[in-house]
Amino acid sequence: MQPAIQLERLLQSQGFGSRKVCRELIRQGHVMVAGEEKTDPARLFSPEGLVFQVDDETWEYRKQAYLMLNKPAGYECSRAPHHHPSVLALIPEPLKQRGVQPAGRLDEDTTGLLLMSDDGDFIHRLIAPKRKVTKVYAVTAKHAVTAEMVEALLKGVLLHDETYPVAALACEQTGEFTLNLTLSEGRYHQVKRMLGAAGNRVASLRRIQVGGLALPDDLAEGEWRWLSPADLQLLQA
Repeated sequence: MQPAIQLERLLQSQGFGSRKVCRELIRQGHVMVAGEEKTDPARLFSPEGLVFQVDDETWEYRKQAYLMLNKPAGYECSRAPHHHPSVLALIPEPLKQRGVQPAGRLDEDTTGLLLMSDDGDFIHRLIAPKRKVTKVYAVTAKHAVTAEMVEALLKGVLLHDETYPVAALACEQTGEFTLNLTLSEGRYHQVKRMLGAAGNRVASLRRIQVGGLALPDDLAEGEWRWLSPADLQLLQA
């Protein structure tokens, strides 16, 4: 169990600004705990499971932030985007301030499941090549999917500037123009390049699963939610 900490330090740890900024938030009556306004920045609270409000928005203390985002098209997975807004624009400011960042990247025009955290070890476990965390992509192709194309993707296709074939772990045709492709690597534009090497082109691409964690049907594009303990277990599995 974590020791009790001052309210101003607790707010600071959750991304609400410097100690000075958090101190003033508290003194000016912007912070409530258990439905009561708290104006003493030095008041001690046990952080575990603590629910509090800042300007009427409810938060729960979290030592580390783990969340999922249903990424829409038109956003870059970068803190310093070049041509489009950053996916960080889709999460609340306190999460940005505490250092939450994407676990890997999805192309600007790729949608779907994007995991984010301020835990560097967690991010590393998800993106490190040796971990071989699987990702499943729902692909809509420009041309009809054929049995020969599926076979080629499973057997392995040679990408431009690569020296050995790259194969999908699984490839399931789901419609005339659609398939689900499972990979354990994260090469640059890999799905698009693999479809091209197999004689087709990607019309749209959506990531629907990472490890054992699937994109929830009720999470709309552009929305985010905290990862539950069960979600984290699915990722570890």
